[in-house]
Amino acid sequence: MTTSGSGTQAIVLVLFTTLVTVTLLMCVMAGPDRDDLANFYTGYLSLTPLKNGLAIAGDYISAATVLSTTGIIALTGYDGYVLAVSTALSLVLLMFLLAEPLRNAGRFTMGDVLARNMPGRAVRIAACLVTLSATLPFLVVQLSGAGSLLTFILNIPHAAGARTASIVIVGTLMIIYAAIGGMRGTALIQMIKIVLLLGTSIVVAALVLNRFDWSPGAILRAAQHGSGAGPAYLHQGLQLGTSAGGRLDFLSFQITIILGVACLPHITMRLYSAQGVPAVRRSMSWAVGTVTTFCLLVIIMGTGAAALLGSQHITAADPHGRTSLLMLSQVLGGAPGSAGATMLYSAVAGMVFITLLSSVAGMTLAAASSLAHDLFAHAVRRGRAEPRTEMTVAAWTSVVVGIVAIGLATTVQNWDVGVLTTLAVCIGASAVAPALTYSLFWRGFTRTGLLATLYGGVASALLLMVFSKAVSGTPSAVFPHADFDLFPMQTTGLVSIPFGYLAGWLGSRLDHRRRAADSREHRRLYEEGEARLLAAAE
Repeated sequence: MTTSGSGTQAIVLVLFTTLVTVTLLMCVMAGPDRDDLANFYTGYLSLTPLKNGLAIAGDYISAATVLSTTGIIALTGYDGYVLAVSTALSLVLLMFLLAEPLRNAGRFTMGDVLARNMPGRAVRIAACLVTLSATLPFLVVQLSGAGSLLTFILNIPHAAGARTASIVIVGTLMIIYAAIGGMRGTALIQMIKIVLLLGTSIVVAALVLNRFDWSPGAILRAAQHGSGAGPAYLHQGLQLGTSAGGRLDFLSFQITIILGVACLPHITMRLYSAQGVPAVRRSMSWAVGTVTTFCLLVIIMGTGAAALLGSQHITAADPHGRTSLLMLSQVLGGAPGSAGATMLYSAVAGMVFITLLSSVAGMTLAAASSLAHDLFAHAVRRGRAEPRTEMTVAAWTSVVVGIVAIGLATTVQNWDVGVLTTLAVCIGASAVAPALTYSLFWRGFTRTGLLATLYGGVASALLLMVFSKAVSGTPSAVFPHADFDLFPMQTTGLVSIPFGYLAGWLGSRLDHRRRAADSREHRRLYEEGEARLLAAAE
Protein backbone atom coordinates (compact mmCIF):
# COMPACT_ATOMS: atom_id res chain seq x y z
CA MET A 1 0.00 0.00 0.00
CA THR A 2 1.52 3.32 -1.07
CA THR A 3 0.62 6.95 -1.02
CA SER A 4 -2.14 8.22 -3.24
CA GLY A 5 -0.02 9.92 -5.89
CA SER A 6 2.06 12.93 -6.83
CA GLY A 7 -0.61 15.35 -5.58
CA THR A 8 -0.47 13.88 -2.10
CA GLN A 9 3.32 13.92 -2.13
CA ALA A 10 3.33 17.61 -3.10
CA ILE A 11 0.96 18.49 -0.25
CA VAL A 12 3.05 16.48 2.22
CA LEU A 13 6.23 18.23 1.09
CA VAL A 14 4.60 21.65 1.45
CA LEU A 15 3.38 20.69 4.93
CA PHE A 16 6.82 19.45 5.94
CA THR A 17 8.45 22.64 4.67
CA THR A 18 5.93 24.78 6.54
CA LEU A 19 6.47 22.88 9.80
CA VAL A 20 10.24 23.17 9.51
CA THR A 21 10.09 26.89 8.71
CA VAL A 22 7.72 27.71 11.57
CA THR A 23 9.57 25.64 14.16
CA LEU A 24 12.97 26.98 13.14
CA LEU A 25 11.67 30.53 13.38
CA MET A 26 10.26 29.85 16.83
CA CYS A 27 13.58 28.36 17.96
CA VAL A 28 15.48 31.43 16.80
CA MET A 29 13.02 33.80 18.49
CA ALA A 30 12.96 31.82 21.75
CA GLY A 31 16.68 31.03 21.83
CA PRO A 32 18.72 32.30 24.80
CA ASP A 33 21.52 34.84 24.83
CA ARG A 34 25.02 33.41 24.53
CA ASP A 35 25.83 33.90 28.25
CA ASP A 36 22.41 33.11 29.72
CA LEU A 37 22.69 29.62 31.21
CA ALA A 38 19.40 29.76 33.12
CA ASN A 39 17.50 30.55 29.95
CA PHE A 40 19.26 27.84 27.93
CA TYR A 41 18.74 25.08 30.50
CA THR A 42 15.37 26.07 32.00
CA GLY A 43 13.86 28.75 29.75
CA TYR A 44 13.95 31.24 32.66
CA LEU A 45 11.30 29.07 34.38
CA SER A 46 8.88 31.14 32.30
CA LEU A 47 6.56 28.38 31.10
CA THR A 48 3.14 28.19 32.68
CA PRO A 49 2.08 24.82 34.17
CA LEU A 50 -0.10 24.13 31.12
CA LYS A 51 2.69 24.86 28.65
CA ASN A 52 5.26 22.98 30.68
CA GLY A 53 2.89 20.04 31.06
CA LEU A 54 2.36 19.90 27.31
CA ALA A 55 6.14 20.09 26.80
CA ILE A 56 6.67 17.19 29.25
CA ALA A 57 4.02 15.16 27.43
CA GLY A 58 5.64 16.03 24.10
CA ASP A 59 9.04 14.81 25.28
CA TYR A 60 7.46 11.72 26.78
CA ILE A 61 5.58 10.70 23.64
CA SER A 62 8.28 9.82 21.14
CA ALA A 63 7.93 8.60 17.59
CA ALA A 64 8.38 5.08 18.96
CA THR A 65 5.33 5.55 21.18
CA VAL A 66 3.24 6.82 18.28
CA LEU A 67 4.25 4.33 15.60
CA SER A 68 5.65 1.26 17.33
CA THR A 69 2.97 1.02 20.01
CA THR A 70 0.25 1.38 17.39
CA GLY A 71 1.88 -1.39 15.37
CA ILE A 72 2.29 -3.68 18.39
CA ILE A 73 -1.40 -3.24 19.24
CA ALA A 74 -2.39 -3.97 15.65
CA LEU A 75 -0.32 -7.16 15.55
CA THR A 76 -0.50 -8.50 19.11
CA GLY A 77 -3.66 -7.04 20.64
CA TYR A 78 -3.65 -7.56 24.41
CA ASP A 79 0.13 -7.32 24.72
CA GLY A 80 0.02 -3.93 23.00
CA TYR A 81 -2.84 -2.78 25.24
CA VAL A 82 -0.76 -3.53 28.33
CA LEU A 83 2.21 -1.69 26.81
CA ALA A 84 0.09 1.44 26.26
CA VAL A 85 -1.26 1.29 29.83
CA SER A 86 2.26 0.75 31.25
CA THR A 87 3.50 3.79 29.32
CA ALA A 88 0.86 5.96 31.01
CA LEU A 89 1.49 4.38 34.43
CA SER A 90 5.19 5.25 34.21
CA LEU A 91 4.40 8.95 34.05
CA VAL A 92 1.90 8.58 36.91
CA LEU A 93 4.68 7.00 38.99
CA LEU A 94 6.98 9.92 38.18
CA MET A 95 4.26 12.38 39.16
CA PHE A 96 3.51 10.92 42.58
CA LEU A 97 6.97 9.70 43.60
CA LEU A 98 9.75 11.78 42.04
CA ALA A 99 8.46 14.99 40.42
CA GLU A 100 8.42 17.29 43.47
CA PRO A 101 11.66 16.01 45.07
CA LEU A 102 13.41 16.27 41.71
CA ARG A 103 12.25 19.85 41.25
CA ASN A 104 13.55 20.76 44.71
CA ALA A 105 16.87 18.95 44.30
CA GLY A 106 17.71 19.68 40.67
CA ARG A 107 18.94 22.75 38.85
CA PHE A 108 19.79 21.94 35.24
CA THR A 109 20.64 18.22 34.80
CA MET A 110 20.40 14.85 36.51
CA GLY A 111 23.99 15.37 37.65
CA ASP A 112 22.85 18.33 39.78
CA VAL A 113 20.38 16.08 41.61
CA LEU A 114 22.91 13.33 42.26
CA ALA A 115 25.72 15.70 43.24
CA ARG A 116 23.58 17.74 45.64
CA ASN A 117 24.50 15.63 48.68
CA MET A 118 27.51 13.87 47.14
CA PRO A 119 29.52 16.46 45.20
CA GLY A 120 32.61 15.45 43.30
CA ARG A 121 34.02 14.82 39.85
CA ALA A 122 33.34 11.08 39.96
CA VAL A 123 29.61 11.64 40.45
CA ARG A 124 29.44 14.19 37.63
CA ILE A 125 31.32 11.93 35.23
CA ALA A 126 29.11 8.95 36.11
CA ALA A 127 25.94 11.03 35.65
CA CYS A 128 27.13 12.19 32.23
CA LEU A 129 28.04 8.68 31.07
CA VAL A 130 24.70 7.26 32.19
CA THR A 131 22.84 10.12 30.48
CA LEU A 132 24.65 9.37 27.23
CA SER A 133 24.11 5.61 27.53
CA ALA A 134 20.36 6.15 27.99
CA THR A 135 19.99 8.87 25.36
CA LEU A 136 22.17 7.82 22.42
CA PRO A 137 20.38 4.48 21.79
CA PHE A 138 17.06 6.33 21.62
CA LEU A 139 18.52 8.88 19.23
CA VAL A 140 19.88 6.18 16.94
CA VAL A 141 16.51 4.39 16.88
CA GLN A 142 14.60 7.59 16.10
CA LEU A 143 16.98 8.65 13.32
CA SER A 144 17.24 5.18 11.85
CA GLY A 145 13.47 4.94 11.74
CA ALA A 146 13.28 8.39 10.17
CA GLY A 147 14.96 7.08 7.04
CA SER A 148 12.44 4.31 6.41
CA LEU A 149 9.42 6.35 7.48
CA LEU A 150 10.15 9.40 5.36
CA THR A 151 10.77 7.28 2.26
CA PHE A 152 7.44 5.55 2.93
CA ILE A 153 5.58 8.81 3.54
CA LEU A 154 6.96 10.49 0.43
CA ASN A 155 6.64 7.31 -1.66
CA ILE A 156 10.35 7.37 -2.53
CA PRO A 157 12.00 4.11 -3.65
CA HIS A 158 13.27 2.39 -0.52
CA ALA A 159 16.95 2.73 -1.42
CA ALA A 160 19.86 3.20 0.96
CA GLY A 161 20.70 6.60 -0.49
CA ALA A 162 17.20 7.98 0.12
CA ARG A 163 17.14 6.67 3.67
CA THR A 164 20.57 8.07 4.40
CA ALA A 165 19.52 11.49 3.05
CA SER A 166 16.42 11.41 5.27
CA ILE A 167 18.53 10.56 8.32
CA VAL A 168 20.94 13.41 7.60
CA ILE A 169 18.11 15.93 7.07
CA VAL A 170 16.32 15.03 10.30
CA GLY A 171 19.62 14.89 12.19
CA THR A 172 20.70 18.31 10.94
CA LEU A 173 17.39 19.83 11.99
CA MET A 174 17.62 18.29 15.46
CA ILE A 175 21.11 19.78 15.91
CA ILE A 176 19.82 23.24 14.98
CA TYR A 177 16.83 22.98 17.32
CA ALA A 178 18.93 21.89 20.31
CA ALA A 179 21.87 24.26 19.74
CA ILE A 180 19.82 27.38 19.00
CA GLY A 181 16.55 26.91 20.87
CA GLY A 182 17.68 25.51 24.20
CA MET A 183 15.04 24.40 26.69
CA ARG A 184 12.49 27.07 25.77
CA GLY A 185 12.83 26.59 22.02
CA THR A 186 12.48 22.82 22.20
CA ALA A 187 9.54 23.25 24.61
CA LEU A 188 7.70 25.32 22.00
CA ILE A 189 8.29 22.59 19.42
CA GLN A 190 7.01 19.99 21.86
CA MET A 191 3.86 22.01 22.44
CA ILE A 192 3.19 22.30 18.71
CA LYS A 193 3.83 18.58 18.34
CA ILE A 194 1.47 17.52 21.14
CA VAL A 195 -1.37 19.72 19.87
CA LEU A 196 -1.02 18.32 16.34
CA LEU A 197 -0.64 14.80 17.73
CA LEU A 198 -3.76 14.94 19.86
CA GLY A 199 -5.84 16.67 17.22
CA THR A 200 -4.89 14.23 14.45
CA SER A 201 -5.24 11.18 16.70
CA ILE A 202 -8.71 12.25 17.84
CA VAL A 203 -9.82 12.55 14.22
CA VAL A 204 -8.38 9.15 13.26
CA ALA A 205 -9.84 7.44 16.35
CA ALA A 206 -13.25 9.02 15.72
CA LEU A 207 -13.21 7.83 12.11
CA VAL A 208 -12.35 4.30 13.28
CA LEU A 209 -15.23 4.29 15.77
CA ASN A 210 -17.59 5.77 13.20
CA ARG A 211 -16.67 3.03 10.71
CA PHE A 212 -18.01 0.48 13.23
CA ASP A 213 -21.03 2.55 14.36
CA TRP A 214 -19.25 3.47 17.59
CA SER A 215 -19.37 -0.12 18.82
CA PRO A 216 -16.21 -1.27 20.68
CA GLY A 217 -17.41 -4.86 20.46
CA ALA A 218 -17.67 -4.68 16.66
CA ILE A 219 -14.12 -3.26 16.43
CA LEU A 220 -12.71 -6.01 18.65
CA ARG A 221 -14.45 -8.76 16.66
CA ALA A 222 -13.14 -7.33 13.39
CA ALA A 223 -9.65 -6.97 14.91
CA GLN A 224 -9.63 -10.61 16.00
CA HIS A 225 -10.53 -11.64 12.47
CA GLY A 226 -8.10 -9.25 10.78
CA SER A 227 -5.19 -10.22 13.01
CA GLY A 228 -5.57 -13.86 12.02
CA ALA A 229 -5.16 -14.84 15.68
CA GLY A 230 -8.84 -15.14 16.54
CA PRO A 231 -9.64 -15.08 20.30
CA ALA A 232 -5.89 -15.16 21.09
CA TYR A 233 -5.78 -11.49 20.00
CA LEU A 234 -7.40 -10.56 23.31
CA HIS A 235 -5.10 -12.71 25.45
CA GLN A 236 -1.48 -12.38 26.48
CA GLY A 237 1.10 -14.21 24.41
CA LEU A 238 1.15 -13.04 20.79
CA GLN A 239 4.24 -10.91 21.33
CA LEU A 240 6.43 -13.04 23.62
CA GLY A 241 4.64 -16.38 23.76
CA THR A 242 2.42 -18.11 26.31
CA SER A 243 5.06 -20.35 27.87
CA ALA A 244 6.32 -19.76 31.40
CA GLY A 245 9.38 -18.01 29.98
CA GLY A 246 7.23 -15.84 27.73
CA ARG A 247 5.01 -14.77 30.61
CA LEU A 248 8.07 -13.99 32.73
CA ASP A 249 9.56 -11.95 29.88
CA PHE A 250 6.26 -10.12 29.48
CA LEU A 251 6.26 -9.24 33.20
CA SER A 252 9.87 -8.09 32.96
CA PHE A 253 9.03 -5.86 29.99
CA GLN A 254 6.13 -4.14 31.75
CA ILE A 255 8.10 -3.55 34.97
CA THR A 256 10.94 -2.08 32.93
CA ILE A 257 8.57 0.26 31.07
CA ILE A 258 6.89 1.47 34.26
CA LEU A 259 10.14 2.17 36.11
CA GLY A 260 12.34 3.19 33.21
CA VAL A 261 10.56 5.42 30.70
CA ALA A 262 9.69 8.32 33.00
CA CYS A 263 13.18 8.30 34.58
CA LEU A 264 15.03 8.86 31.31
CA PRO A 265 17.19 12.02 31.49
CA HIS A 266 15.42 13.94 28.71
CA ILE A 267 12.11 13.49 30.61
CA THR A 268 13.31 14.45 34.10
CA MET A 269 15.15 17.46 32.66
CA ARG A 270 11.79 19.07 31.87
CA LEU A 271 10.88 19.15 35.58
CA TYR A 272 13.65 21.66 36.35
CA SER A 273 11.96 24.25 34.10
CA ALA A 274 8.89 24.46 36.37
CA GLN A 275 8.58 27.64 38.43
CA GLY A 276 8.23 25.80 41.76
CA VAL A 277 6.71 22.81 43.54
CA PRO A 278 3.06 23.86 43.02
CA ALA A 279 3.85 24.56 39.36
CA VAL A 280 5.53 21.18 38.82
CA ARG A 281 2.55 19.47 40.43
CA ARG A 282 0.12 21.19 38.05
CA SER A 283 2.46 20.61 35.11
CA MET A 284 2.54 16.88 35.84
CA SER A 285 -1.25 16.81 36.09
CA TRP A 286 -1.51 18.26 32.58
CA ALA A 287 1.18 15.87 31.32
CA VAL A 288 -0.43 12.77 32.82
CA GLY A 289 -3.86 13.73 31.49
CA THR A 290 -2.45 14.36 28.01
CA VAL A 291 -0.42 11.13 27.87
CA THR A 292 -3.28 9.03 29.23
CA THR A 293 -5.65 10.46 26.63
CA PHE A 294 -3.18 9.75 23.87
CA CYS A 295 -2.61 6.16 25.04
CA LEU A 296 -6.38 5.56 24.87
CA LEU A 297 -6.39 6.96 21.34
CA VAL A 298 -3.44 4.70 20.41
CA ILE A 299 -5.42 1.67 21.61
CA ILE A 300 -8.33 2.65 19.37
CA MET A 301 -6.10 3.36 16.37
CA GLY A 302 -4.09 0.16 16.75
CA THR A 303 -7.22 -1.95 17.09
CA GLY A 304 -8.71 -0.15 14.11
CA ALA A 305 -5.60 -0.93 12.05
CA ALA A 306 -5.97 -4.64 12.83
CA ALA A 307 -9.68 -4.53 11.98
CA LEU A 308 -9.46 -2.53 8.74
CA LEU A 309 -6.07 -3.51 7.35
CA GLY A 310 -5.33 -7.01 8.61
CA SER A 311 -2.00 -8.31 9.85
CA GLN A 312 -0.87 -9.53 6.40
CA HIS A 313 -1.06 -6.08 4.80
CA ILE A 314 0.56 -4.47 7.86
CA THR A 315 3.52 -6.85 8.03
CA ALA A 316 3.99 -6.71 4.25
CA ALA A 317 4.78 -2.99 4.57
CA ASP A 318 6.76 -3.34 7.82
CA PRO A 319 7.25 -6.53 9.88
CA HIS A 320 6.91 -4.55 13.11
CA GLY A 321 3.81 -2.61 12.04
CA ARG A 322 5.37 0.83 12.35
CA THR A 323 3.61 2.08 9.22
CA SER A 324 0.17 0.82 10.30
CA LEU A 325 -1.01 4.29 11.40
CA LEU A 326 -0.09 5.81 8.03
CA MET A 327 -1.79 2.94 6.19
CA LEU A 328 -4.87 3.31 8.39
CA SER A 329 -5.17 7.00 7.46
CA GLN A 330 -5.23 6.02 3.77
CA VAL A 331 -8.12 3.63 4.34
CA LEU A 332 -10.14 6.01 6.51
CA GLY A 333 -9.80 9.04 4.27
CA GLY A 334 -11.98 7.67 1.49
CA ALA A 335 -11.28 6.67 -2.08
CA PRO A 336 -7.62 6.85 -3.18
CA GLY A 337 -6.83 10.29 -4.54
CA SER A 338 -9.91 11.92 -3.00
CA ALA A 339 -9.64 15.17 -1.06
CA GLY A 340 -10.47 13.42 2.22
CA ALA A 341 -7.80 10.76 1.75
CA THR A 342 -5.20 13.35 0.79
CA MET A 343 -5.99 15.64 3.73
CA LEU A 344 -6.04 12.88 6.34
CA TYR A 345 -2.88 11.22 5.09
CA SER A 346 -1.08 14.57 4.91
CA ALA A 347 -2.16 15.43 8.46
CA VAL A 348 -0.94 12.09 9.85
CA ALA A 349 2.31 12.36 7.88
CA GLY A 350 2.89 15.88 9.20
CA MET A 351 2.20 14.69 12.74
CA VAL A 352 4.71 11.84 12.35
CA PHE A 353 7.32 14.23 10.93
CA ILE A 354 7.03 16.80 13.73
CA THR A 355 7.05 13.97 16.28
CA LEU A 356 10.35 12.70 14.88
CA LEU A 357 11.89 16.18 14.91
CA SER A 358 10.78 17.09 18.42
CA SER A 359 11.75 13.73 19.91
CA VAL A 360 15.33 13.79 18.64
CA ALA A 361 15.74 17.50 19.51
CA GLY A 362 14.79 16.90 23.16
CA MET A 363 17.15 13.94 23.48
CA THR A 364 20.00 15.85 21.84
CA LEU A 365 19.50 18.74 24.24
CA ALA A 366 19.61 16.40 27.27
CA ALA A 367 22.83 14.73 26.10
CA ALA A 368 24.51 18.02 25.19
CA SER A 369 23.47 19.65 28.47
CA SER A 370 24.99 16.83 30.50
CA LEU A 371 28.24 16.96 28.53
CA ALA A 372 28.52 20.74 28.90
CA HIS A 373 27.24 21.14 32.46
CA ASP A 374 28.29 17.93 34.23
CA LEU A 375 31.42 16.89 32.34
CA PHE A 376 32.92 20.20 31.19
CA ALA A 377 31.74 22.79 33.72
CA HIS A 378 31.99 20.64 36.86
CA ALA A 379 34.27 17.67 36.18
CA VAL A 380 36.84 19.47 34.01
CA ARG A 381 36.56 23.09 35.17
CA ARG A 382 35.45 22.17 38.72
CA GLY A 383 32.52 24.60 38.66
CA ARG A 384 34.59 27.59 37.56
CA ALA A 385 33.53 27.78 33.90
CA GLU A 386 32.25 31.10 32.60
CA PRO A 387 28.57 31.09 31.51
CA ARG A 388 29.48 32.18 27.97
CA THR A 389 32.05 29.39 27.72
CA GLU A 390 29.63 26.77 29.00
CA MET A 391 26.98 27.97 26.54
CA THR A 392 29.45 27.68 23.68
CA VAL A 393 30.40 24.18 24.78
CA ALA A 394 26.72 23.22 25.03
CA ALA A 395 26.10 24.40 21.47
CA TRP A 396 29.09 22.53 20.08
CA THR A 397 28.34 19.36 22.03
CA SER A 398 24.89 19.43 20.43
CA VAL A 399 26.65 19.33 17.08
CA VAL A 400 28.95 16.50 18.19
CA VAL A 401 26.13 14.43 19.67
CA GLY A 402 24.09 14.96 16.52
CA ILE A 403 26.92 13.96 14.20
CA VAL A 404 27.65 10.81 16.22
CA ALA A 405 23.96 9.87 16.25
CA ILE A 406 23.65 10.47 12.50
CA GLY A 407 26.72 8.34 11.84
CA LEU A 408 25.48 5.47 14.02
CA ALA A 409 21.97 5.64 12.57
CA THR A 410 23.31 5.53 9.03
CA THR A 411 25.51 2.55 9.88
CA VAL A 412 22.71 0.47 11.42
CA GLN A 413 19.84 1.59 9.18
CA ASN A 414 19.44 -1.93 7.76
CA TRP A 415 19.39 -3.56 11.19
CA ASP A 416 16.45 -4.18 13.47
CA VAL A 417 17.39 -1.49 15.99
CA GLY A 418 14.29 -1.83 18.18
CA VAL A 419 16.52 -3.56 20.73
CA LEU A 420 18.22 -0.20 21.36
CA THR A 421 14.94 1.25 22.62
CA THR A 422 14.64 -1.66 25.03
CA LEU A 423 18.25 -1.13 26.12
CA ALA A 424 17.71 2.58 26.82
CA VAL A 425 14.59 1.89 28.90
CA CYS A 426 16.40 -0.90 30.76
CA ILE A 427 19.21 1.52 31.63
CA GLY A 428 16.65 4.04 32.86
CA ALA A 429 15.02 1.41 35.08
CA SER A 430 18.23 -0.29 36.25
CA ALA A 431 20.55 2.69 36.83
CA VAL A 432 18.70 6.02 36.78
CA ALA A 433 15.62 4.97 38.79
CA PRO A 434 17.61 3.36 41.67
CA ALA A 435 20.06 6.28 41.77
CA LEU A 436 17.27 8.87 41.95
CA THR A 437 15.13 7.04 44.51
CA TYR A 438 18.10 6.33 46.79
CA SER A 439 19.47 9.89 46.45
CA LEU A 440 16.11 11.50 47.20
CA PHE A 441 14.76 9.20 49.91
CA TRP A 442 17.64 7.36 51.69
CA ARG A 443 19.91 9.37 53.95
CA GLY A 444 22.31 6.46 54.25
CA PHE A 445 23.09 6.51 50.53
CA THR A 446 26.77 7.22 49.92
CA ARG A 447 28.99 8.16 47.01
CA THR A 448 30.24 4.58 46.71
CA GLY A 449 26.66 3.33 46.62
CA LEU A 450 25.74 5.91 43.98
CA LEU A 451 28.62 4.97 41.70
CA ALA A 452 27.88 1.27 42.20
CA THR A 453 24.24 1.85 41.23
CA LEU A 454 25.03 3.89 38.13
CA TYR A 455 27.83 1.78 36.74
CA GLY A 456 26.42 -1.53 37.97
CA GLY A 457 22.95 -0.83 36.57
CA VAL A 458 24.28 0.18 33.15
CA ALA A 459 26.77 -2.71 32.98
CA SER A 460 24.20 -5.34 33.97
CA ALA A 461 21.60 -4.06 31.49
CA LEU A 462 24.15 -3.85 28.67
CA LEU A 463 25.73 -7.23 29.36
CA LEU A 464 22.44 -9.09 29.69
CA MET A 465 21.01 -7.39 26.60
CA VAL A 466 23.99 -8.44 24.47
CA PHE A 467 23.40 -12.07 25.42
CA SER A 468 19.60 -11.90 25.29
CA LYS A 469 17.14 -13.38 22.82
CA ALA A 470 16.56 -9.91 21.42
CA VAL A 471 20.07 -9.91 19.94
CA SER A 472 20.48 -13.53 18.81
CA GLY A 473 18.86 -16.95 18.78
CA THR A 474 15.41 -16.07 17.42
CA PRO A 475 14.08 -15.16 13.95
CA SER A 476 13.18 -11.65 15.13
CA ALA A 477 16.57 -10.98 16.76
CA VAL A 478 19.13 -8.48 15.50
CA PHE A 479 21.37 -11.37 14.45
CA PRO A 480 18.86 -14.14 13.72
CA HIS A 481 21.46 -16.57 12.37
CA ALA A 482 23.77 -16.28 15.40
CA ASP A 483 23.25 -18.13 18.64
CA PHE A 484 24.79 -16.66 21.79
CA ASP A 485 21.57 -16.03 23.73
CA LEU A 486 22.82 -17.05 27.17
CA PHE A 487 20.16 -14.88 28.85
CA PRO A 488 16.75 -16.46 28.14
CA MET A 489 14.70 -13.25 27.87
CA GLN A 490 14.34 -10.26 25.54
CA THR A 491 14.35 -7.67 28.34
CA THR A 492 16.77 -7.44 31.25
CA GLY A 493 14.66 -5.63 33.83
CA LEU A 494 13.73 -8.61 35.97
CA VAL A 495 17.43 -9.12 36.75
CA SER A 496 19.12 -5.76 36.11
CA ILE A 497 16.67 -3.65 38.15
CA PRO A 498 17.17 -5.62 41.38
CA PHE A 499 20.91 -5.67 40.64
CA GLY A 500 20.97 -1.86 40.37
CA TYR A 501 19.19 -1.43 43.71
CA LEU A 502 21.32 -4.13 45.36
CA ALA A 503 24.55 -2.57 44.09
CA GLY A 504 23.58 0.77 45.61
CA TRP A 505 22.67 -0.80 48.94
CA LEU A 506 25.81 -2.93 49.15
CA GLY A 507 28.04 -0.04 48.12
CA SER A 508 26.55 2.19 50.81
CA ARG A 509 26.75 -0.50 53.49
CA LEU A 510 30.39 -1.26 52.66
CA ASP A 511 31.11 2.46 52.73
CA HIS A 512 29.54 2.78 56.17
CA ARG A 513 31.51 -0.22 57.46
CA ARG A 514 34.75 1.17 56.09
CA ARG A 515 34.07 4.52 57.71
CA ALA A 516 33.20 2.82 60.98
CA ALA A 517 36.43 0.79 60.81
CA ASP A 518 38.42 3.94 60.08
CA SER A 519 36.71 5.68 62.98
CA ARG A 520 37.55 2.80 65.34
CA GLU A 521 41.16 2.82 64.14
CA HIS A 522 41.41 6.57 64.72
CA ARG A 523 39.89 6.10 68.15
CA ARG A 524 42.38 3.32 69.00
CA LEU A 525 45.35 5.40 67.90
CA TYR A 526 44.03 8.35 69.89
CA GLU A 527 43.64 6.23 73.05
CA GLU A 528 47.10 4.74 72.62
CA GLY A 529 48.55 8.22 72.30
CA GLU A 530 46.73 9.38 75.43
CA ALA A 531 48.02 6.34 77.33
CA ARG A 532 51.62 7.08 76.30
CA LEU A 533 51.26 10.71 77.42
CA LEU A 534 49.93 9.61 80.82
CA ALA A 535 52.75 7.11 81.24
CA ALA A 536 55.32 9.76 80.39
CA ALA A 537 53.73 12.19 82.87
CA GLU A 538 53.94 9.63 85.66
